[in-house]
Amino acid sequence: MVIAGVSLLAWVWLVVGQGGFWRTDVRLPRRGALDEWPSIAIVVPARDEAEVIGVSLPSLLAQEYPGHAEVFLIDDGSTDGTGDLARALHDRHGGLPLTVSSPGEPPPGWTGKLWAVRHGITLAAERSGPDYLLLTDADIAHRPDSLRELTAAAVSRDLDMVSLMARLRVETGWEKLIVPAFVYFFAQLYPFRWINKARSRTAAAAGGCVLIRASAVAAARVPDSIRQSVIDDVALARAVKRSGGRIWLGLAERVDSVRPYPDLGELWRMVSRSAYAQLRHNPAVLLGTVLGLALIYLVPPLAAVGGAIAGAWPLCALGLAAWAAMAASYVPMLRYYGQPWWLAPTLPYTAALYLLMTVDSAVEHYRGRGAAWKGRTYARPDASA
Repeated sequence: MVIAGVSLLAWVWLVVGQGGFWRTDVRLPRRGALDEWPSIAIVVPARDEAEVIGVSLPSLLAQEYPGHAEVFLIDDGSTDGTGDLARALHDRHGGLPLTVSSPGEPPPGWTGKLWAVRHGITLAAERSGPDYLLLTDADIAHRPDSLRELTAAAVSRDLDMVSLMARLRVETGWEKLIVPAFVYFFAQLYPFRWINKARSRTAAAAGGCVLIRASAVAAARVPDSIRQSVIDDVALARAVKRSGGRIWLGLAERVDSVRPYPDLGELWRMVSRSAYAQLRHNPAVLLGTVLGLALIYLVPPLAAVGGAIAGAWPLCALGLAAWAAMAASYVPMLRYYGQPWWLAPTLPYTAALYLLMTVDSAVEHYRGRGAAWKGRTYARPDASA
């Protein structure tokens, strides 16, 4: 009874006091034309992305942007012909100017993605000295007005960084079960409204789509200051906010991920490769996270079902109340992803999978295979770096 009661109180607090994390109305406001459009450099780090770049890159080349913009695709040691395919796509589709370049292997202490981003930023500065940089992943497709709307929002609201959580693909059964919960858990950990408050210490971004002022890049000394970060988007947001920059994060309407996750294994690797890094590779934090997930997500259905079986109706009522609060808070995210509301009560099952993914992430770390991605494995960051 006590544990079930604590779980219910936790859900009351989460729904009421955790920054309205469950709401999905934090969207990029539409803005009118600017008097003067700043110059933009679009930097796309890409490693073995031939499978998806045929969709994402043409969407960038076709941006309807009134000012000067160009694309820098940084081929991070691909073995599948990503760079050649990018050049062929530009020859076929035309559009914005495209530069394809390779930074070579990252030096010790750098993740491959951030080394590629650094190379792209340097190239852009040498080429044209842009006012803003759009950092976007190779699996992200943009609607034709995406860059224009991002820039208008950033300039009109005097924001140093604007980031959009790309709408991930939800086509397979596993995607429908796992993906909306992924964004829901992220928002619960980093409530968007808290992120968007200038005086709040909460900071996060979505690495697939980040528009950042060039002067903010220099002030925050990125990506050099975050060169070891596996969860680079959160690290980037923290660095910018710490340096005095104003940041904003919301859900996307014009930005979509085209990467497929057809089975549980692919989704499992997506989560587990960075889950333990999110916990700062700390066993005590891992234990607290596991216990917290169990209390918040697993206790309610166990109390409801177990209480009903045992005839302990007060216990059953506590479990049902917490489960109902949990499910109700999940419905807006399901609607955002076009999924039926009746999937909401399955959230405890999905949370149990995430719990196992987190534990697996720690196990893989201690086996020397932590944060593995496309042939590279990153060790725990050196705190002195």
